Amino acid sequence: MTVSAEDRARRIKIILFDVDGVLTDGTIWVYPLPIVLPDGTTGTKVVEPKGFNAHDGAGMTLARIGGMKVGVITKRISETVAARARDLKMEFVYQGEAFKMKAVRDIVEKQGVALDEIAYVGDDVVDLPVMRAVGFAVAVSNARSEVKAEAHYVTPHAGGAGAGRDAIEFILAAKGLLQTAIEKSIDESNPLPASMDIGKGLGN
Repeated sequence: MTVSAEDRARRIKIILFDVDGVLTDGTIWVYPLPIVLPDGTTGTKVVEPKGFNAHDGAGMTLARIGGMKVGVITKRISETVAARARDLKMEFVYQGEAFKMKAVRDIVEKQGVALDEIAYVGDDVVDLPVMRAVGFAVAVSNARSEVKAEAHYVTPHAGGAGAGRDAIEFILAAKGLLQTAIEKSIDESNPLPASMDIGKGLGN
């Protein structure tokens, strides 16, 4: 018997995202910046800026209001990703993961959840092992064709253009919680707990 995407989404407790091509448009900017070394000589430090979509960030709040946790698993290592994750108060941040199932198994063990209670949003073949294992596999609209073919749901928007929000809203809608989560997020008389209050700046 075929299980519908909505049925799969209703079971989700944790939503995990790839970063490049999912929470960003996939462009990787690499800038060498001059620095002064401890011995007084000069050198360079490479920084990797990334552009994130505010709609995805607001979606993280909606996910938490709906009782879910969020996180990222990425092959690359970037302080920009770490800073954005702090800003969004993500529960799970795994960087430098060439084989992403290792991170997923760690989350399963520590959180006491089943694989079918995890959703994963990806765009490239490195994401396929996780997408094949979890309960709800999502591909962004500009994902590689091989990834779309194995997804339970393909987002209307591209990576970096609100695809993360699409995945979150699909899951919340399947649970019957989307409109309630939206209303709670904008209700001045019912402010969000501090743990959900995102977007106050990377230094907080």
